Amino acid sequence: MSRSIFVNLPVKDLNRSKSFFEAMGYSFNPQFTDETAACLVISDTIFAMLLTHPKYAQFTKKEIADTQKTSAALICLSRDSRADVDVEVDAALKAGGTEARDPEDHGFMYSRGYCDLDGHTWEIMWMDQTAVQPT
Repeated sequence: MSRSIFVNLPVKDLNRSKSFFEAMGYSFNPQFTDETAACLVISDTIFAMLLTHPKYAQFTKKEIADTQKTSAALICLSRDSRADVDVEVDAALKAGGTEARDPEDHGFMYSRGYCDLDGHTWEIMWMDQTAVQPT
């Protein structure tokens, strides 16, 4: 069995967050989606659980970070091409996200970032695998 990752993210308005990611072309797994949570499908093995604050609080004793003011995590996703990086970030900006920083172009690697409606930072990157030196 391959490993999967479920990143859990607190969101203030679940329906608004779902609309944001749907506008970017993402879908949700209805099996793990209800009025308190939505399972964002990123790939066959990568998912983000968008959780209302009360639902998220069930999983931690810590205060929920205000990601509009502080950074709690950087979620980095790879794409197949430089163009795919631009397509995703441009879609996020069109859907109401904000650009996290200036693009970085190192020739063999290209990345851009955006903040979603709750301030979570998503780094989108492409890397030329032929430029990666084996270890």
